[in-house]
Amino acid sequence: MKIINRTVLILSLVSMFADIASEMLYPVVPVYLKEIGFSVFLIGILEGIAEFTAGLSKGYFGKRSDERGLRLPFIKNGYFFSAVSKPMMAMSSFPIWIFLARTIDRLGKGLRTAARDAMLSDNATPETKARVFGFHRGMDTLGAFIGPVIALSFLHFFPLQYKPLFYWAFLPGLISVSLIFLLKEIPKPASSLKRGNFFSFFKYWKIAGPEYKKLVVGLLLFALFNSSDVFLLLKTKEVTGSDTTTILAYIFYNLVYAIAAYPIGILADKLGMKKIFLSGLLLFAVVYFLFGQGHSSFFLFIAFFLYALYAAATEGIGKAWITNLSHGTNTATAIGFYTSCQSICSLLASSIAGLLWSLFGSTAVFLITSVITVCIVGYFILIPRTPKGFT
Repeated sequence: MKIINRTVLILSLVSMFADIASEMLYPVVPVYLKEIGFSVFLIGILEGIAEFTAGLSKGYFGKRSDERGLRLPFIKNGYFFSAVSKPMMAMSSFPIWIFLARTIDRLGKGLRTAARDAMLSDNATPETKARVFGFHRGMDTLGAFIGPVIALSFLHFFPLQYKPLFYWAFLPGLISVSLIFLLKEIPKPASSLKRGNFFSFFKYWKIAGPEYKKLVVGLLLFALFNSSDVFLLLKTKEVTGSDTTTILAYIFYNLVYAIAAYPIGILADKLGMKKIFLSGLLLFAVVYFLFGQGHSSFFLFIAFFLYALYAAATEGIGKAWITNLSHGTNTATAIGFYTSCQSICSLLASSIAGLLWSLFGSTAVFLITSVITVCIVGYFILIPRTPKGFT
């Protein structure tokens, strides 16, 4: 079986163009929000609510995808929602409208994520999943590299002109939606879970295996203290005082991440996902310590380099690990359950981080997170090895 087949390649290109659209705006959004009057605390609430919306919808739509045995309708609609949300951000600076636009974008992510990851899982074997998910994350992050380059080039010629970027970001979003029509799928057996209300995907916990539960508990403990990347960008702007340097740091991070994701996926398939994942968490703890102590651009660029390696060692590999521990007909539900709970934790994490920043400054946010992450690594190390799955 070819590891990177046609479906995996097209899904990766779809994600790349969607991320070009999103990441043209991501490093600009916190700066733009502050320009139109949002406080750091309100930005934290906005990001938390947006992720909370995405998370709950991931669980619901993941279960619906399993119930119907279909992935593509959810993927198409999800990417379309995210595309149309981009110009909405520039149409009005009224806080409720900004919240609505950001929520529609995250709802699109909720629609597509579990179904897309389940389709990636369907096109891999347990022995190749880290590579497949690593390749997808690498292509996705390549878009996250290209997007800020476009944003930086635009702002170089048109300083402080943020709003036009939101309209230009609509174009790569439409390309990503168009590419999905090149995919075909054969309906799969329906989920063994019974239909229910919006929150019925939480019932997956009852039938999930012990290895899945141990993994998800550890991942959620981490998510509870892992606030939005917006705070890293705000810290960079605080230290450097430069929008250009802030965007350059984010571009650098995405370039390293894009290059490292697939090779690290290969290592995870060979050495075991748990070893690589925990190495990533330790890097995260170092990064947040550096951000807490950083007072120069050079220091922060080192932190962003390590942060890219952390992301490459955890984000795709974590998804691959979950799919290896899920039931075959409930893969999207298993992913959706985790990501829903993760987003609830993200709401708390981003809101708490915003409040701590406002009360005690940025150093407290980063150092507390660093210490707690080391404790979470200890949790994973203390989990006993089992004959199958948790490696």
